[in-house]
Amino acid sequence: MTPLDDLAFFQQVARSGSLTGASRELGLSLSAVSKRLMQLEARLDVSLATRTTRRLTLTAEGERYLARGAMILGDLGDLENSLRDQGASLSGRLRINATFGFGRRHVAPLISRFAELHPQLELLLELTSFPLGLDEQGFDINIRVGEPPDSRWIARRLLTNRRILCAAPDYLAGAPRLEQLEDLAHHRCLIVRENDTDYSLWRFESTDGIRTQRAIRVHGRLASNDAEAMTRMALDGHGVLLRSWWDVHEYLASGELVALLPQWQGVRADFYLLYSERMRDSVRMRRFIDFMITEMTGRVPELPDASR
Repeated sequence: MTPLDDLAFFQQVARSGSLTGASRELGLSLSAVSKRLMQLEARLDVSLATRTTRRLTLTAEGERYLARGAMILGDLGDLENSLRDQGASLSGRLRINATFGFGRRHVAPLISRFAELHPQLELLLELTSFPLGLDEQGFDINIRVGEPPDSRWIARRLLTNRRILCAAPDYLAGAPRLEQLEDLAHHRCLIVRENDTDYSLWRFESTDGIRTQRAIRVHGRLASNDAEAMTRMALDGHGVLLRSWWDVHEYLASGELVALLPQWQGVRADFYLLYSERMRDSVRMRRFIDFMITEMTGRVPELPDASR
């Protein structure tokens, strides 16, 4: 085995999180994986991880070997890709993180199409409840709402988005008046408990051009950490929902949901594709980003004029 083979092997072991998981991923016996890891540590004369069959924890040296190894393997893939014709199939690997709802609906289908174009490229999509940092578990790309929290990351806008206040006609038929934001206090609000935000504090801005911002505390007996579940609750007439345009535009178009309070709108919640500075010159990164931005166009209708 070459040092590059060792780097690739350790990447797989570390991503799997355990020797048992690595044995499944690599198609090797547990004893074979354990033996090869010990041989690698003996060659380097350093401990890379503490482990049991169920859990593997990297040492400081293991973290360094993982991070630098990913960069070396990535650089090698980029070098090979740069030597090929620009229209040729890409190789190497991209690890992508996105949140469940948007990831299932939009990211996964586009990755499927990109994979068809580049059969030699390994694409790993990990969907999570909360967006993960690029430094966590070696992700190359993070697709999330909002601009990057870290100046080391580069952001490209993937989708213009805004949260929309809405409810089903059946609910509105028997509900109190809703003419101003303060009236939400008299309504059953459907609360999505996601991310680390103050989820019962709904934020709005006016549509009069001044963009005055307001925050209103809402209450309701129905809440969930799954936004799709709460959208279903809104469709069933259980209350008022503040949900992203990308998630409810079809229901608004069909009349199953009705947009409320046209003088106010939820704050912007654009989706960005984030990657690290070191990947700026990566051929596979550039072509993946260009593909995602191009193909995302038209998947979701543009926001109404007042919401842009």
